[in-house]
Amino acid sequence: QVQLVESGGGLVQPGGSLRLSCAASRSIFNSYPMGWYRQAPGKQRELVATITSGGRTNYAVSVKGRFTISRDNAKNTVYLQMNGLKPEDTAAYYCNLGPVGVKNYWGQGTQVTVSS
Repeated sequence: QVQLVESGGGLVQPGGSLRLSCAASRSIFNSYPMGWYRQAPGKQRELVATITSGGRTNYAVSVKGRFTISRDNAKNTVYLQMNGLKPEDTAAYYCNLGPVGVKNYWGQGTQVTVSS
């Protein structure tokens, strides 16, 4: 069974940083574009960033310049470095194929809370 496991979330003050990780249970994901998504309470899930198998990246306007997506195919892992965090970044963060997630691959996510 294919799994994606997110980690690295937590409580951080505004302006702080976090690095999220997404570990894939199988290397098949190395051949596909991957994405980070987030869902805040009462809102729809939104795409935050994507990265192709070759490393080309794309970002939502709201996070461009603050977030960096990367991948380490040797470790079957995708990362999201988040700097300059704002309260509006508070959400559960998920990884999945990009730019449209696959239903069966959604994991538990990792909670990011930005608050003073």
